Parts: sequence; structure tokens; C-alpha cells
Amino acid sequence: MSRGFVKEDDQEEAPFIPPRAALSDGVTNYVTPRGLQLLRDEREALEQERSVIIGNDDERRRQQAVINGKLELLNERIVTARVVEPANDGQQEVRFGSTVAFEHQIGPQKGKRFTFTLVGVDEASVKEGRIAFTAPIARALMGKRIGEIAMFPLGELVQELKIIEVN
Repeated sequence: MSRGFVKEDDQEEAPFIPPRAALSDGVTNYVTPRGLQLLRDEREALEQERSVIIGNDDERRRQQAVINGKLELLNERIVTARVVEPANDGQQEVRFGSTVAFEHQIGPQKGKRFTFTLVGVDEASVKEGRIAFTAPIARALMGKRIGEIAMFPLGELVQELKIIEVN
């Protein structure tokens, strides 16, 4: 149909669906049991939100499109999730799901100690002390044991992080 016969207000703008946390192609979507539960809880909340949409037809349609888009991305994450149980084998090695304490050995943060848990990308929150296993610092720490040094490039400097504790 020619654009001359289409009302301008019939043309809806596609809703913006915010992307989920980045997960590179080919990278397995590892999650902790807690992370999988958080994804399921998020899906339940979105489904509940969708069931109580209010407003005129246009508003409801837009809200529903946004929620459906979020649900589509979320369901893809849930389907591809591979749950990794935290290791309780006594091997003090940094792995997915581990909580690791480390101390900066050189540079401007020398002597500062940090503790993080390595989790899936959707569960990561620096504020809560959880970093994604795909983060450069997490990759530097993986496989290290208590007392070992992880080399972590940070800008032009290479940080030395000494592993203090692994749980």
C-alpha cells in the first residue's frame, strides 16, 4: 500500500528492549543455583506485570511489547543456562562459584584487599561483591590457588593480585 493511504499515527515506533548483560558468542551461560533462581524469579515478576497492564489500547500494546521482548531475552538465558554447583572438594582453587579474597601487591592499590564471588553474567553485581566469570579480573583469578599471584592488566599497568583465601 502506498504511504499516501497510511495515517501517520498508525505507525508505531518499535519499543526499546534493554539488552541483557553481555555474553559473548560461543561462551557457555554458566549460572550458580542462586543465579538460576533469580532468573526464574525475574520471569515470574515479568509475567505478573504483563497480567496487570493498564491504560488505553496503544499504551497496553506498547507495554506488552516491551515485557514480551524482555521475556524473550530472559527465556533464552534460562534455556541456555548451565548450572554449576559450587565445588566443595577442599581444593583451594579459584573456580566458577568460588568466593576469592585477594590483595594488590603493587601499584596505587598496594595492600588493598578485595573479596568477590565469581558468578554468571546475569547475577553479577560489584556492589554485592559478585563479578561475572567473563570479567577480565575473574579470568585472571581463575585456576589460581592460595598464595599464588594473578597478573591482571589494568590500563598500562599490570597488577599483581595475591590470592589470600578461596571458599
